[in-house]
Amino acid sequence: MIHAERVLKRAIGPALFGLGLVAVTATAQDMMRHVDLSSPDMVSAEMTRADVEAVLAKATSAAPADFSGKKLSGLDLSGLDLSGAVFRAARLNRTKLAGARLDRAILDQAWLLEADLRGASLKGANLFASQMPRARLDGADLSGARVAADLTGASLVGASIADANLGADMRNQSMGLMRAVLRSANLERLNARGADLSRVDLEFASLKGADLTKASLKGAQLGGADLSGVTIIDADFDGADLDSARLAAPTGLDRAKNFDRAKNRDRLLR
Repeated sequence: MIHAERVLKRAIGPALFGLGLVAVTATAQDMMRHVDLSSPDMVSAEMTRADVEAVLAKATSAAPADFSGKKLSGLDLSGLDLSGAVFRAARLNRTKLAGARLDRAILDQAWLLEADLRGASLKGANLFASQMPRARLDGADLSGARVAADLTGASLVGASIADANLGADMRNQSMGLMRAVLRSANLERLNARGADLSRVDLEFASLKGADLTKASLKGAQLGGADLSGVTIIDADFDGADLDSARLAAPTGLDRAKNFDRAKNRDRLLR
């Protein structure tokens, strides 16, 4: 519980936490119901693009740019090289980061509601307990990233999560089941080769034409998901829930692993 309180305090700020607007029993992926998303803390910026660029100019590999807790919502930071920068618990709601480089960036507990990350590079980035509902990541590259974020309703059309880890973190159970939530997300033509999607919430997501070669879907929630035209060669379905999922014209079904151990296969739509 103490660890969960610390995470919540960093994510929403001491003022909101002290006012009791967030219950300390809430999990990091359930904070939005307790936070006023229209408050200045969530929609304003305390820095300009020029201010951000000045911080970047002084950064070194030993002392990366640090924007922890900063309010940067609504800024246009498109195309900037933010590689290795720290955005822990920062507010980046509706911030424009299209084409930006965020390789190895730390975005833990950051708020990126409806952020524009189209074509951005987030290779090896860390997004733990990040809030990203309806974010746009079409064409973004999250290869090798650690993503335990809420991406409900997000768009990742043509994006890459190759070799990324989106699976449940079984070491932080005091905070609840921390894993990627991609419920109702648009994941069409997603490159998920070798990705860890174990226990990930993919309910009602569209994965049309996605490449899931060698991906782990162990225990994943795929109820109502559209898997039409997916490639699932060597993908592991052990314990995955396929209730009412659509699996039309898949490639490599005969080479999928543990497909016979998936749940609710009899309720698949073909």
